[in-house]
Amino acid sequence: MKRLIGLALALFGMVMPGIAQEKRSFTLEDVMPGGRQTSSLQVENQNLAWWGDKLVKLGNDALLTVDLKNGSDTPFLQLDEVKTLLKQQGLGNLGSFSSTRFIAGANKALFRTSTHMVAYNLDSHAVEAAIPLQGTQNVDVAQQTMRAAYTRENNLFVFSGDREIQVTNEPKGILCGQSVHRDEFGIKKGIFWSPKGNLLAFYWMDERMVTDYPQVDISTRIATLVPDKYPMAGMTSHVVKVGVYNPETQQTVYLKTADPVDRYFTNVSWSPDEKSVFVIEVNRDQNHAELIQYDAQSGEKMAVLYEETHPKYVEPEHPLTFLPWDNNKFIYQTERDGYNHLYLFDLAQKQEGKWQDCAAGGKCIEHVKVTPITSGDWMVKSFVGFSPSTKEIVLQTTAVTPIDFTLMAVNVLTGKQRELGTQEGSHRASLSESGKWLLDNYTSAKIARNIDVLPLVGKVKTLNIMTASNPMDALNLPEVTVGTIKAADGQTDLYYRLIKPLNYDPNKKYPAIIYVYGGPHAQMITNTRNYAAGGWDLYMAQKGYVMLTVDGRGSDSRGLNFENATFRKLGTEEMKDQMKGVELLKSLGYVDENRIGVHGWSFGGFMTTDLMLTYNDTFKVGVAGGPVINWAYYEVMYGERYMDTPQTNPEGYDGNNLTLRAKDLKGKLQLIIGGNDPTCVPQHTLSFVRACINAGTQPDLFIYPGDGHNMGGRDRVHLYTRITQYFDDYLK
Repeated sequence: MKRLIGLALALFGMVMPGIAQEKRSFTLEDVMPGGRQTSSLQVENQNLAWWGDKLVKLGNDALLTVDLKNGSDTPFLQLDEVKTLLKQQGLGNLGSFSSTRFIAGANKALFRTSTHMVAYNLDSHAVEAAIPLQGTQNVDVAQQTMRAAYTRENNLFVFSGDREIQVTNEPKGILCGQSVHRDEFGIKKGIFWSPKGNLLAFYWMDERMVTDYPQVDISTRIATLVPDKYPMAGMTSHVVKVGVYNPETQQTVYLKTADPVDRYFTNVSWSPDEKSVFVIEVNRDQNHAELIQYDAQSGEKMAVLYEETHPKYVEPEHPLTFLPWDNNKFIYQTERDGYNHLYLFDLAQKQEGKWQDCAAGGKCIEHVKVTPITSGDWMVKSFVGFSPSTKEIVLQTTAVTPIDFTLMAVNVLTGKQRELGTQEGSHRASLSESGKWLLDNYTSAKIARNIDVLPLVGKVKTLNIMTASNPMDALNLPEVTVGTIKAADGQTDLYYRLIKPLNYDPNKKYPAIIYVYGGPHAQMITNTRNYAAGGWDLYMAQKGYVMLTVDGRGSDSRGLNFENATFRKLGTEEMKDQMKGVELLKSLGYVDENRIGVHGWSFGGFMTTDLMLTYNDTFKVGVAGGPVINWAYYEVMYGERYMDTPQTNPEGYDGNNLTLRAKDLKGKLQLIIGGNDPTCVPQHTLSFVRACINAGTQPDLFIYPGDGHNMGGRDRVHLYTRITQYFDDYLK
């Protein structure tokens, strides 16, 4: 469900310079994605990429190199020149340079046109290779060899030299080269080129045994059945294998793994010498992970390098990262000590492993030498890259606070840490090819956007590429504050975001709305623009509502114990923490205790419905979007990780099956779904409405025909217009 997060959206942009403007009110058309005026609130940005150690600005009409001493830029390639050449050679249209990539160690750029992937020589200004991509999906290019792998329908193809080779020829129901396990475990793709581009690993998935969920296409004269393979918790799941294809021999071998039934194959990685493939394998109970090395030529199992168990669950989400200066050592990420940290594995030092206790309550066994690189009560959020000359790795972490994603460099040999850049806000970064330069793009509650180039080697000063002005300075915005309260356990600090009504009067009583998500892998409050408050939250405060969000236990960026406090009983602890938010609202003195509402989507839709039923004397109005109603109807991977199966945890599944409590609905509840939701399938909401009819309670239902789990474009503006009207009608 983490892939569905996205309702809390930060909005950035620019104000016309030099023009004094009176603060103005705003509408949903201004602040919601799909709105007609949202483009005017987009923050200024620079589209930048590294070409070796050169910083390149990917302009609309030209590529420009940026001088790392003074920030000036010099054009070296015009878009019209490239477009003319491509047109002459029948290689499609290049609309812009925005997606340009540069091939490491070569003076070549990769352009994706309307029909081809093109390798362009920046010295000779000539096309060196062109790969036809019309009608393809899941394209992945090995830059060193200019081979491309892609899928067409359900099969895998490779373009090598000047011809296309069909790698698989499977019947319908078997998918090759595509993402598997419903994008859980950090899986985002199904094609994995080896480091030098000589071999290709790929996922093979048989889902013919998975039950069809009967989605319906209503755009045809008579509605058409469009089945969706959807393995619900406790039911038969798909079977996955990992293949390795050699373009030279055109032969495929499959890794000789354990029985692929009820097993997850995650985080496929290659050794630098292309001789080994590594896979982190997880059992269906998701409480035992094994890092296994396979021979890439034969598919034979070579060694189990590491194992980890936990009484609740393990969740590997990151592939291995080998050190660029030592092919025997790689970095492994795990939460075994309670927070996601990095560990250095040495393949050259095998050992007789023994099971050992981990700080997070699990156990692990190391079959090679393992050395911790980072540790502490904070998380590594992402791995940025290496600086080989200093033997450092650059990371995005929560080392400062759980809501600031800042940068640090850590020496792999000594563990010594140093801060990089400003130590507040949310930073995104990329390293130059040599690791000497770091591009740091960040925002905070105070800064709309700032882009710096930081030197990792030498005493060169930091170069500011740009500092954006704040478009929302033109708007009459409400006050947004962040603080902490204690969780229901009386010990854990929870972050909250409070937005006061515009033109707040302490002598008035205002209605309040809690915007909630509450589930794993989601964090609603970060130190970004408006502390990540969505445009709708700001809009409702403008209309006179108090808006509150609390990141309770079960949510992201606070460590394993914080997240898995909800294990086998989703909704229970999370609701207790939301009620601590209600206590905060009631303590303010300006909130009308009889006018408290709640809204959320996906897991937040589940929370909204649950709160309306469980605390039905507290919440007067709720709007639940795309809700989970019965976790037995949710998918195997996510559902069983946090709930186990309906067969092994019947009390847990009954306890949060909201159809069993339909009779408890008192307030006004509107349910909103996409008519073809492939994630929280319509059966959830329809079964709840049926239960309410049987119980004599009266929810409202609105369906967006043809839409999926979220509404996009103009539908999104329509959606939030409807949500707003519902609260105005029944809460205000």
